[in-house]
Amino acid sequence: MKFTLSWLKDHLDTSDTLDAITEALTRVGLEVEGVEDRAKALSAFTIAYVIEAKQHPNADRLRVCLVDTGSGEPVQVVCGAPNARTGMKGVFSPPGTYIPGKDITLGKGVIRGVESNGMLVSEAELQLSDDHDGIIDLPDDAPVGQPYAVYAGLDDATIEIAVTPNRADALGVSGVARDLAAAGLGKLKTPPVQPVRGSFPCPVGVKLDFAEEDKKLCPAFALRLVRGVKNGPSPEWLQARLRAIGLRPINALVDITNFMTFDRNRPLHVFDAAKVKGDLTVRRARAGEQILALDGKTYTLTDEQVVIADEHGVESLAGIMGGEASGCDESTVDVLVESALWDPLNIARSGRALGINSDARYRFERGIDPDFCRPGLDLATTMILELCGGEASEMVFAGDIPESSGAIDFPWSEVKRLTGLDLPQVEMKLALTSLGFHVSGAGERVKVAAPSWRSDVEGKTDLVEEILRIAGLDRVESTPLPRIKAEVVKPVLTVLQKRTRAAKRLLASRGLVEAVTWSFISHDAAKLFGGGSPKLTLANPIAADLSDMRPSLLPGLIRSAQANADRGFGDVALFEVGQVFHSDEPEGQLIAAAGLRRGTAKLEGVGRHWDGGAKPVDAFDAKADLMALLSGLGIPVGGLQIVAGGPAWAHPGRSATLQFGPKGVVGTFGELHPKVLKALDVKGPLVAFEIHLDALPLPKYKPTKVKPKLNLSGFQPVTRDFAFIVDGKVAAGDMLKTAQNADRALISDVAVFDLYEGPGVEAGKKSVALAVTLQPVEKTLTDAEIEAVGGKIVAEMAKRYGAALRG
Repeated sequence: MKFTLSWLKDHLDTSDTLDAITEALTRVGLEVEGVEDRAKALSAFTIAYVIEAKQHPNADRLRVCLVDTGSGEPVQVVCGAPNARTGMKGVFSPPGTYIPGKDITLGKGVIRGVESNGMLVSEAELQLSDDHDGIIDLPDDAPVGQPYAVYAGLDDATIEIAVTPNRADALGVSGVARDLAAAGLGKLKTPPVQPVRGSFPCPVGVKLDFAEEDKKLCPAFALRLVRGVKNGPSPEWLQARLRAIGLRPINALVDITNFMTFDRNRPLHVFDAAKVKGDLTVRRARAGEQILALDGKTYTLTDEQVVIADEHGVESLAGIMGGEASGCDESTVDVLVESALWDPLNIARSGRALGINSDARYRFERGIDPDFCRPGLDLATTMILELCGGEASEMVFAGDIPESSGAIDFPWSEVKRLTGLDLPQVEMKLALTSLGFHVSGAGERVKVAAPSWRSDVEGKTDLVEEILRIAGLDRVESTPLPRIKAEVVKPVLTVLQKRTRAAKRLLASRGLVEAVTWSFISHDAAKLFGGGSPKLTLANPIAADLSDMRPSLLPGLIRSAQANADRGFGDVALFEVGQVFHSDEPEGQLIAAAGLRRGTAKLEGVGRHWDGGAKPVDAFDAKADLMALLSGLGIPVGGLQIVAGGPAWAHPGRSATLQFGPKGVVGTFGELHPKVLKALDVKGPLVAFEIHLDALPLPKYKPTKVKPKLNLSGFQPVTRDFAFIVDGKVAAGDMLKTAQNADRALISDVAVFDLYEGPGVEAGKKSVALAVTLQPVEKTLTDAEIEAVGGKIVAEMAKRYGAALRG
């Protein structure tokens, strides 16, 4: 919500400074998001007199001007404007001035051999308009030396505030002024609205065509005809106010409705009466009906939307946007002015379904003052008569104004109970009455009726909030919460929250850098990683390549890695922990952790080294990161299965899937498939892993958590090597588990240290060499006992895989 200081002072009689006003706005809950003080920004620009303008000796299109700035000796300025001439008055900027229209800071210069000590500026260079054909040409009575912002009335600050959804009344300048007056920053002076007496019956009728259960869609509708208007440009003061808040002036009739929207939070609509056939009917749209709206787009409607129609068909989207067919322009002579009430929920749904964001929709979906329906039409009519002339008809009114909610039984003690603030009853009552509340009764309990513009106030707590924000939150003393001594405080973080935080720390400790990427990716990228469902496609994406909710974290990480490589940083290691989306159901939204390594970004270091060439990353680097993450999260990996192969994005021969049983898939790791890299226009080598933290087994809670006793054996461990010839399809990982299970009491570790295929080994076979570590606990092992364990291992390998010891 934007407004100017002078606009605010139309409703608030105050002598407080801009700083005091902005501080008070935030204090009463209307947080100031920005202040644009144009007087300060344009303070260096002053009115100057051109004593002499003569032809530049070295350029046909330049003139050398001698300028009186009112601050001393005349200044020489080289000017290229065609209207620069002797005797004119313009706007001068000295060296060191920032020129907003050109985004430069002016300095002294020499132009074609002639020194220039400043600049005569155009309106475009001050961002006042698009006029850059010549410098600003001021009247002869313009005072030389005076700041141009003061002379031109540009010394009006623009304030922007954030309005919470429940404070629809603050979406009008009059409502903001009311809050400030209640806070003690002056006196509210919003003028009352005088009824307009029509001089003839309105020739256009209104019908609310709804079933009984749908009457809430349009409770009331007011209409009036003003004939004989002259719809030209609006006055400069009105155009200036609209431009200050970012609106483009169009014509007087449209500008008046925009002014009413922001001044009184009363959206209106005007129809060109000559373009309306017959009476107006307010009804549900018929499925398939279309309207060319004022934004130039054609919308296809459903029966969920409410429209204003005539005998031609749909003329306006109720409460959202008018139609181009009945819009007002310079040729408009007779105008129909509409002021209505609409159902907030229906306006929100319709606007969202059609993808239309308008100032009217923004206000109607939050709820506006129902009692201002008729006065709003009267005030707009008065402005039209003043600015456009004409003659007004009587008002046509259909429906009924909804009754306001009943009074609230309010004990004054509620303020102290909820806030700890002990305020006098007089101060509390004044705060409420200043905001428009009606307080009746005396003593400790009173009846409080909310004004019609505060539909958000429903109970006692809302009244406490109103009193508190006017009194000031700074008056509430800080009181520490009492310490709980009776019981041990239970942890507040869930398992998933703990795992999310722990995962970030663990991955960062392995040299990976955290990345935060978009939750949206392109449709093609989503399909590559198992997504692309229509249900996960955004209705209104912010960009064409951000159209789908991501099914995986990897597309964003891959894109980030390539962006780094394009800038010369090819060896990168990235990770991200965040949400992924497998469906539009709540259970389809999961928390994943993913990591990626590119180039030579291994755990032990990045880039070349003096003792040898750096090796590129491979699938085992991704596996090491993933297994370290599982270990750090305390996930028992005894039942974890590593199955060769992965999803479609992974290289089929250099990837694997991690699972706890066939249906317990938790993650995957490996190299990226070459086709995926090509489709994403990415260069490798790239290895990655991704795991779903939601899918990991939950920890088994025990009444007490005691670390197990550390048992260290005092006996020497023994290592024996075994080389087996097995079929080429046998997984080395399965052989590791088989060897480990041969004697769990003695075997402490099994590792693969060699894998060989080639001459000396039968075709289709391979040699897998295992290093088995035996750790005695009770006594030193004899040769016979060691041979016995080795025999078990060989026997199990032969039984399960047909393996034989390599000769």
